[in-house]
Amino acid sequence: MSAESHGTKAIIAALFANIGIAVTKFIAYLLTQSSSMLAESIHSVADSGNQLLLLLGGKRAKRAATPEHPFGFGRDRYIYAFIVSIVLFTVGGLFALYEAYHKWGHAGGITSWQWVPVTVLVVAIVLESISFRTAIRESNLVRGTTDWVTFVRRARAPELPVILLEDLGALLGLVFALFGVGMTLITGNGRWDALGTALIGILLVTIAVILALETKSLLLGESATPENLKAIEAAIVAGPEVERIIHMKTLHLGPDELLVAAKIAVNARERADEVATGINAVEARIREAVPIARVIYLEPDIYDAQKAAQAS
Repeated sequence: MSAESHGTKAIIAALFANIGIAVTKFIAYLLTQSSSMLAESIHSVADSGNQLLLLLGGKRAKRAATPEHPFGFGRDRYIYAFIVSIVLFTVGGLFALYEAYHKWGHAGGITSWQWVPVTVLVVAIVLESISFRTAIRESNLVRGTTDWVTFVRRARAPELPVILLEDLGALLGLVFALFGVGMTLITGNGRWDALGTALIGILLVTIAVILALETKSLLLGESATPENLKAIEAAIVAGPEVERIIHMKTLHLGPDELLVAAKIAVNARERADEVATGINAVEARIREAVPIARVIYLEPDIYDAQKAAQAS
């Protein structure tokens, strides 16, 4: 099963969780006028919109190649993931910081429906934990033995890292909101509520910046993972057709589509038809070793050791 299908499951789980949580948070805000509840309401609305954007990006990426876009639309998934980071930064993070600033200057305690925000936040933490667990489970099926930081930084499919960071941010945001609301109820001082809102804003801005940097790298074009590079190199030189790899470059056209371009050294005494047959065999080995290597360009050449030494 591809990383896309695992990512879709995590997106759908997060979407349903966030829609329900957003409604309950907003009702709690209307009853209590808590700035932490308002910030968390907007946060959940932004997350719900982000999940819809990721689903839309996945759908648009499946469009067939056209003469104007001969390599297809796989990078649409990167574009929509980048938009997600912008939405999280502006709608989620900056709004929370503004609301914290506003609340700090007009601090007031929570005087009515005091049990509502605590109840809503506790229930939301449970629901977000379920969503986060789904994201972790689906990510574990893809990341293998890679540690979490490396997985987020090196994943070529953007959906799972985005959902992981969003769910983590949502859980931490709920904890900050519970802290702000709880201290406000205990002390009667609304500035605790403002502090919790500020912490939510700082958290969301930080996550948005991380997502933006990672998806920017994907948009610029990243090579195959080190594991796939080794597998491709081994597949090229596994048979008698190739003496050595002179140089090779790879590029992700999308999360599940890889371009491989290599100049390979062949036997100078082989006929053109033998070289062509050998190249076909090498391409077949590459696709067997790395199925996402769908676009392969191999250029045969004669290796000149003296020229190679001068070039290096």
